[in-house]
Amino acid sequence: MEANYKKYTLHFKRPGGTSRGVLHTKDTYFLILKDGNKFGIGECGLFRGLSYDDVPEYEEKCRWIVEHIHLGKNILLSQLQAFPSIQFGVEQAFMSFHSENPFHLFDSSFLNKKEPIAINGLVWMGDVDFMHDQIQEKLEDGFDCIKMKIGAIDFKKELKLLESIRERFSKEKIELRVDANGAFAPEEALDKLATLAKLDLHSIEQPIKQGNWLQMKSLCAKTSLPIALDEELIGILDVTEKEKLLLTIKPQYIILKPSLVGGFRGSEEWIGLAEKLGIAWWITSALESNIGLNAIAQWTAILDSKMPQGLGTGSLFTNNIESPLEVKHGGLYYDQHKRWNENLIKEICI
Repeated sequence: MEANYKKYTLHFKRPGGTSRGVLHTKDTYFLILKDGNKFGIGECGLFRGLSYDDVPEYEEKCRWIVEHIHLGKNILLSQLQAFPSIQFGVEQAFMSFHSENPFHLFDSSFLNKKEPIAINGLVWMGDVDFMHDQIQEKLEDGFDCIKMKIGAIDFKKELKLLESIRERFSKEKIELRVDANGAFAPEEALDKLATLAKLDLHSIEQPIKQGNWLQMKSLCAKTSLPIALDEELIGILDVTEKEKLLLTIKPQYIILKPSLVGGFRGSEEWIGLAEKLGIAWWITSALESNIGLNAIAQWTAILDSKMPQGLGTGSLFTNNIESPLEVKHGGLYYDQHKRWNENLIKEICI
């Protein structure tokens, strides 16, 4: 078996606004395994400025994987604890290589019967008009769960946007989630959560910056709006430390991004601990290309969660890899009648 990796830069169709800044491009890395005509591909979804493994030696570690691919998946994964996005790429690549179809990783009705995965419609930060246009677009596209990123513009303007949705749609018609990406100051967070709770929101992701366990614990204990931990999970690598975090903070939800928490194995560790403690969860992509999104979606389908997942990011890029994945009517579908862009795949794999 031969291995190689290739860097690929995804370009946003329109800038993606978050409380950490505006995204125009997103670098990702593909790990390719080959043996004659047989190949496997996995995506190491590095997220600059957010991934635990956003370090100068990242590509050096990719080269190390290529040189040591003979060690096999399990040994490689054991050597990659500090590189969760590369762990995920290794998992995918080996599964892809050993599958009859390199893009069919998990058997499910999502893959074989076009049964959709319910997802939320994502509204990016921007000025009020831009955000309102996105909301209207998501409603017209049939989403009954909308996630809005907040924390970058004036809080009162964000409230008005949310109020405008609630004036038209009750919580029974539209589920509203918000993601603060750690934008609230700890001393003002509880008051802001109380204000947001009046709008019958489903939850808020990461109201304050990660790492403030005791402050987050206090918020989760006092809040009238359920809190979901997101960035808080990044860099918590040991299972004992994971359990300690959940026991300390006691969040209402956790959100799992396989690229950021060590792939399927790392995510399943979090799920097992959360379920033992009565903490709910859902899965979200982290701006991967359709290679990584396909793997996450197929894995999510076998988990059989009934909650809307955060898997609608495939259409954000101008140069994504064309695939059978399709978002419509508030769901993510795998349409077997559509094909992967084999020419681009071959170009990547050369």
